[in-house]
Amino acid sequence: MAEYKIDINVDVGEGIAHESKLIPIISSCNIACGGHTGDEQSMREAVQLAIKYNTKIGAHPSFPDTNNFGRSIVKLSCTSLYQSIKQQIEDLHGIIREEKGILHHIKPHGALYNLAAKDQSTAEVIVAVIKRCNQPLKLYVPYGSVIAKIAQKENVKITYEAFADRNYNEDLSLVSRAQPKALITKSDAIFAHVNYMITNHKVKTISAKEVAIKADTFCLHGDTPNALHLTRDLIKNLNAIGIKIE
Repeated sequence: MAEYKIDINVDVGEGIAHESKLIPIISSCNIACGGHTGDEQSMREAVQLAIKYNTKIGAHPSFPDTNNFGRSIVKLSCTSLYQSIKQQIEDLHGIIREEKGILHHIKPHGALYNLAAKDQSTAEVIVAVIKRCNQPLKLYVPYGSVIAKIAQKENVKITYEAFADRNYNEDLSLVSRAQPKALITKSDAIFAHVNYMITNHKVKTISAKEVAIKADTFCLHGDTPNALHLTRDLIKNLNAIGIKIE
């Protein structure tokens, strides 16, 4: 196929032991900044690694919910949610500036990400925070989502994201982690999944239906079993068919 370039991103700063090996091989990372996990030390360590290996740095804000790792919806007023997201991004951004790095993008985490994909008020809060940052940040969003449409309307730059290690429902939502087939944990299956999306601009859903999708960045979760091995294999397999990671 013709030469193609994509971004590979991984959620980091989440206490996973192999992050020092993951960050050097990926092209962007999303650093937990205190909502679901993460503190000053973990943020600084991830930022230092990203700068060392020229990996693009993103903030990974969440509902303030360490007990459920940000994977449950927390009912907050729009003002409280705005302040929480703003504070998380500012905490990370302060460390990035101290380390002389650059904040490249924002990617909401877990339940916040999934809710913003379909809920207008949540999406509006996230976009409002990014606009307040007053710098050219990119927002990683799902294709066809509510937050993508709102961001575009507000002139916030977006990057469409898809998940390399997760299965999809027909409405492009992710299969719930409570379901047995939520995760894709085999290298050959992940490569086939990603390559199909790149080549055909479609994803094969859990029900075997093909649905249109676009993505310029693909996420692998650092806490997926054998994540380092899976990430290395995906990059190797993509490179082998002429797809560059950058």
